[in-house]
Amino acid sequence: MTSLNVLTIRGCRLNGSLPIVQGRKPYFCKILLSKNLLMVEHNYYSFYFVGLCELMNLRELDLSHNNFEGILPSCLANMTELQIFNISSNLFNGSIDLSPLPSLKSLEYLDLSHNYFNPITFSSFFNLSKLEVIFSDGNNLVDQTLSQRWNLGFQLKAFSCSSCFSTKSSRIITRFLHYQFDLQLLHLPDNKFSGQFPTWLLENNTRLAILNLRNNLLTGTLQLPNHYIPNLLVLDISFNNIQGPIPTNFGLVFPNLEFLNISKNDFEGVIPSSYGNLVSLQYLDMSSNNFSGTISEDLTMGCSSLYYLRLSKNHLSGQLFPANSNLTALQSLYLDNNHFFGEISHSISNSTILEVIDFSNNNLLGMLPGWMGNMMSLTGIVLKKNQLEGLIPVELCNLKLLLFLDLSQNNLAGSIPSCFNWSEIRHVHLNKNGLTGPITNAFKGCSNLVTLNLRDNYLIGNIPDWIRNLSSLSILLLKSNYLQGKIPIQICFLEKLSLLDLSNNSFSGQIPHCLSNITFESSYKKSVTSSFYANYLDSLEMSFLQFAMIKNKVRMFVFDDQYHMLPMVEVLQEVEFSTKNRIFSFKGDMLNYMSGIDLSCNKLEGEIPPELGDLSRIHTLNLSFNNLTGSIPTQFSKLNQIESLDLSNNNLDGIIPPQLIELNFLAVFNVAHNNFWGTTPERKAQFGTFDESSYEGNPLLCGPPLHKACTKIEPPSNIPTYDKGDEACGFMDFELFYIGFAVSYMTMLLGIVAILYINPHWRLAWFNLVEACISTCYYFVVIKLSSFRIV
Repeated sequence: MTSLNVLTIRGCRLNGSLPIVQGRKPYFCKILLSKNLLMVEHNYYSFYFVGLCELMNLRELDLSHNNFEGILPSCLANMTELQIFNISSNLFNGSIDLSPLPSLKSLEYLDLSHNYFNPITFSSFFNLSKLEVIFSDGNNLVDQTLSQRWNLGFQLKAFSCSSCFSTKSSRIITRFLHYQFDLQLLHLPDNKFSGQFPTWLLENNTRLAILNLRNNLLTGTLQLPNHYIPNLLVLDISFNNIQGPIPTNFGLVFPNLEFLNISKNDFEGVIPSSYGNLVSLQYLDMSSNNFSGTISEDLTMGCSSLYYLRLSKNHLSGQLFPANSNLTALQSLYLDNNHFFGEISHSISNSTILEVIDFSNNNLLGMLPGWMGNMMSLTGIVLKKNQLEGLIPVELCNLKLLLFLDLSQNNLAGSIPSCFNWSEIRHVHLNKNGLTGPITNAFKGCSNLVTLNLRDNYLIGNIPDWIRNLSSLSILLLKSNYLQGKIPIQICFLEKLSLLDLSNNSFSGQIPHCLSNITFESSYKKSVTSSFYANYLDSLEMSFLQFAMIKNKVRMFVFDDQYHMLPMVEVLQEVEFSTKNRIFSFKGDMLNYMSGIDLSCNKLEGEIPPELGDLSRIHTLNLSFNNLTGSIPTQFSKLNQIESLDLSNNNLDGIIPPQLIELNFLAVFNVAHNNFWGTTPERKAQFGTFDESSYEGNPLLCGPPLHKACTKIEPPSNIPTYDKGDEACGFMDFELFYIGFAVSYMTMLLGIVAILYINPHWRLAWFNLVEACISTCYYFVVIKLSSFRIV
């Protein structure tokens, strides 16, 4: 193919080596081989690049996102016409100073990102007078000498260097940027730049369109230039320590801003009214600051292009949303963790294409509005930790795209609407409300459901048989209801289950043996709240931004497969689960790897199924406060990842299997208040950390840490059993109460008699008090009898 000019083989996942030149040389202008799995073996490395180096007319070479390694071959210096060179996301190493790159004097675009070059100094680029774009993310730029010539002879249009600098070397970039006046893109997140916001940078580079200083150490207040900056489209200064209010003229200085992220700082004061001038603003994140006041109408009326608004974790108050709102393009609305009060404003319904609303942890009152059921684009509703009341509106059944529903920790009442047949739903949290009635057919067809959290309500009846249809279910929490009946074997068909909490109910019968069929494997789906979608504006944050040089100008190319992916529902999946004698809140990776079964505080009986010993991936198992009998299965020694094992307050007997000392991760072990006999397990490994409370209430058990030495061990002939299911589960032991009351009463009475006998003065006062009480009682009795006789 001798006439071939352009060769593009992108994203085909080719592996091995690819010989470019064999025989007659074609006249290549561009070769794009990015996003494959190409690699070069050491014995073929030179031949491979010699073939490339012979293409001396090549102007564009893209080898990014492969597995190339080693140093850059010296023959690359032959490519004197090369303008665009992209070798990002490979395994190249060595020094750039000693590489052939300084010889490529035609270079305009250079991407060295995500390799292992060390060191890289600005002196490497002295001779590259045509250079306009440098991307060096993830490499190490070292400091220069004090005599360094910072006017390098070129003016960059784009410079990206995330995670490039240490605290010591961060001053290098400040000195370098003082000599750059033509920047259009500056991307410097995840470094350790300190000092105040670099206002001078905006004044020196009036054509700057994208400025990203995310996750640095900037402090002080936000000072703006004295003139307006019409070209700035993207400003990200999130995750810094900038303080004080937002300047009142902010919207006037940056009139064409499209993307603004100032989250995770220490800003305070009110939202400036000049935000109403940001008519092109599409993305606004001001979360995790100290803003106060209300949401002004200037924002909701002026920013008509806004599709993403996050004001979470501030001190905003007043009504949730202004009565007049023109945010018709709004798709994501996050107002959680503030001090909003009153009812949910009907003006929100004007944003007809809303996909996510998060108003959690406020002081919202009233009924859950039925008009939400008309917002057909909703994929996420998060209203937890408010004071909403009344019934769950049946109109929510219309939301066929719903992925995440969290109405927990409110005052909702009534039954769960049976029409909740959402085919796409992933996570449902209705816990800590006042819901009543049985578990209806609401979730019967929700085959994609991952989390079903109904704990701490007043639900009655049985677990329905259709539970087996929830093939994706990973978290099932039904704790603290009034459920009863047997634990259905249909639960054993939930192969992806990892957290099962049925505690504090009235379940009876035996523990299903088939629970051992569940693997309890870790899964990332537990913390992932939804699927994702591509978003153009957030791609401007430069995670995958690509530049190409065309006719001496910088033009942005954001390829379809390189969009930065935003979650459709950007909320935190969080559940509570009891382990190690405490209630923990699990989220993120902790939730992904947590697994456990809690069947405590029920009326279960029979023996513990030995098959439960096959649950080798489980981290916690709680069977306490039931009526279980028999012995501890020796198979429990195979629970090699268990961290908490609680079998207390049952009627178990026999010896404690000595094989349990093989459980190296066991942090909590409790077999108290049973009928075990014999010697406690040897105090070695984890069992050397358990104290007397782990074994108390077993009269025939001996050995350390108990204060009862072992003599001749004989199995007991007759061990009395009794129901312990209600102890420590919120109920009182009345037998102990009566005994304690009688002892306390007699002690008090004898104490009074002794005092009166010893002290004559107190004895006389006591007799006068008794006489007065008797006279008063006599008076009231006579009056009452007289009244009764009159009637």
